Amino acid sequence: MINRILSIIFLIFFFTTSAVFFLIAFIIWLLTVLFDRRLAFLHLFTSFWGYFYMWATPAWPVSIKGREKIRKEEAYVIVANHQSQLDILSAFGLFVHFKWVSKAEVFNLPFVGWAMSLNRYIKLVREDRQGMLRMFRDAERALLNGSSVFLFPEGMRSETGITGSFMPGAFLLAKKTKSPILPIAINGTGKALPRGSLSFHSRQKIRIEVLDEIPYWDFADMRAEDIAEKVRGIIAEHVDENKETE
Repeated sequence: MINRILSIIFLIFFFTTSAVFFLIAFIIWLLTVLFDRRLAFLHLFTSFWGYFYMWATPAWPVSIKGREKIRKEEAYVIVANHQSQLDILSAFGLFVHFKWVSKAEVFNLPFVGWAMSLNRYIKLVREDRQGMLRMFRDAERALLNGSSVFLFPEGMRSETGITGSFMPGAFLLAKKTKSPILPIAINGTGKALPRGSLSFHSRQKIRIEVLDEIPYWDFADMRAEDIAEKVRGIIAEHVDENKETE
């Protein structure tokens, strides 16, 4: 019961503050859109907005390892395992420029979805060929313009925390644009807020680990499916649930 009450309080806090943050984001967009072609400043503020909720929740302390491995001016295809809705808020703590790839329904949410549109994040319409092609075009354009693109190649949040199969789309994108791949391992979010739940769970440490980038020439001659399997293996080695099943 206490966890449910805390969850309701958090949701009220989230939507109330989101209205204020969106207003600030809109003002930043108005002031910068004409000269900031990547919308880097707006994304930086959006990262603060997203990560603010992790700062505001002491039960979910986040540690980030390997941030120094990120070359700030490089455009990466960033890929991570997917355990929870908290993955997105936690990953904002990297404070590095990128465009999210997210399902189209999220863009319809008040404040949050509107801010995603302002940032020119990339819509993914599942089970729609034209929507998928449009997503690839938008992602390719973002990379060529110097923005990294962040995807969850599992496609869906894991119910068990065990890293599922990676779909090849992100790796086709990396091959076509000759972009390096930046793998990221996320731990703890699935236990803090499991898939399908909006209730607070026990205190949980969340860990974001930036792994070594994979340069284009390391996978240039590989099939996208093989790259997906390779990168999945690299990330899986750093995910707790995978170790527990060994």
